[in-house]
Amino acid sequence: MAPRDRNLSTVKQTSSSPPSPPSSDPPAFRAGVGERERGGIHPATARLPRPPLSGEPHSDPNETSTSGDVDRLPNEMSNMNIRDDKDIEDIVVNGNGTEPGHIIVTSIDGRNGQAKQTISYMAERVVGHGSFGTVFQAKCLETGETVAIKKVLQDKRYKNRELQTMRVLDHPNVVSLKHCFFSKTEKEELYLNLVLEYVPETAHRVIKHYNKMNQRMPLIYAKLYMYQICRALAYIHNFIGVCHRDIKPQNLLVNPHTHQLKLCDFGSAKVLVKGEPNISYICSRYYRAPELIFGATEYTTAIDVWSAGCVLAELLLGQPLFPGDSGVDQLVEIIKVLGTPTREEIKCMNPNYTEFKFPQIKAHPWHKIFHKRMPAEAVDLVSRLLQYSPYLRSTASEALIHPFFDELRDPNTRLPNGRFLPPLFNFKPHELKGMPMEFLVKLIPEHARKQCAFIGWSV
Repeated sequence: MAPRDRNLSTVKQTSSSPPSPPSSDPPAFRAGVGERERGGIHPATARLPRPPLSGEPHSDPNETSTSGDVDRLPNEMSNMNIRDDKDIEDIVVNGNGTEPGHIIVTSIDGRNGQAKQTISYMAERVVGHGSFGTVFQAKCLETGETVAIKKVLQDKRYKNRELQTMRVLDHPNVVSLKHCFFSKTEKEELYLNLVLEYVPETAHRVIKHYNKMNQRMPLIYAKLYMYQICRALAYIHNFIGVCHRDIKPQNLLVNPHTHQLKLCDFGSAKVLVKGEPNISYICSRYYRAPELIFGATEYTTAIDVWSAGCVLAELLLGQPLFPGDSGVDQLVEIIKVLGTPTREEIKCMNPNYTEFKFPQIKAHPWHKIFHKRMPAEAVDLVSRLLQYSPYLRSTASEALIHPFFDELRDPNTRLPNGRFLPPLFNFKPHELKGMPMEFLVKLIPEHARKQCAFIGWSV
């Protein structure tokens, strides 16, 4: 059976369209934003057949589950309170100063009491659009610097949460906000413009590149990208207290020369306060944690960890692990791999969820999901991140010391082209605050400890 394509489309989908195959066009650079896929079908018609992943055998007659059990899943789940993607429509903002050649003039406050400084940006091309607004590549005429400008319609009654979040972020693996300004259209519509550092590629496009070449991504890149994802998440979760809520390859910017990765698009990010409800319809479908599918409103930053686990699996497989066609089908795809969740696991995901109408599907062994040569450490890390219970998932900090990343701690490790790795151990004191010494010893290799002299190494 020819495997169905699992790559997310780089353009919006209608509610009846399956994910588009990888484009043969040259990569269109993206920066500071992620595509938001939409679309879905009715639970009763959810598409179930899934071809084996790399190294995955066809149905085993000794398995507990049967094809009939799997076929019954959509019918059993059709009455579940799972919101479908087709309930949401995209709003696309066109024009408004993003046309190539259009010049935007603004001013920023001078430093150390100096006068305001005028800055001019010339729009070069649109690199992303969706329900959030538009992102375009621009050049600063005064300095020649290339930037990404994210332009979003601003409700005058409210503060912009993304702006509030971006203003406090300062980390090598998080895209930086240079400054911001507001602009108005002829219709008196107010727009917020976030001027962001420009990073030319995404993990999504890197994956597509290797698929197009019919090659596997070098494992060192998967390690590099995943380590930097975990470091970014550890920072925003522990120090800032923010949950990103939309981790996916499209929101992971990659410098193709250094392979430094930066997390972007904080449009869905929020500080999660215990006891305060949050919307459960959040996060792009393929990377949506099961507690969100079960309608949990008091979730934790563990939803980002689940998404990161899905990204790691995709880096290793070259395709999404859970390519659901709708909200319901997403749970079907997860159950095919993890098996049917127990009552206790469902209670951990959403204590208020009382329905339990699933046929018993046996978990598929993780080592059969990946090809035979996949290192055991890689498979183990995926399994630790993709746990039904949010409380059993590794945290982003815990993932950083996993043996899967030990090669990155070797001073002799180089990129495939012979270049040095990007900075991985340039931690600041607030990143490591409260971490025990035995953890730090595992995290930071001896050759890099001079960068963290503030720790006061005694071992």
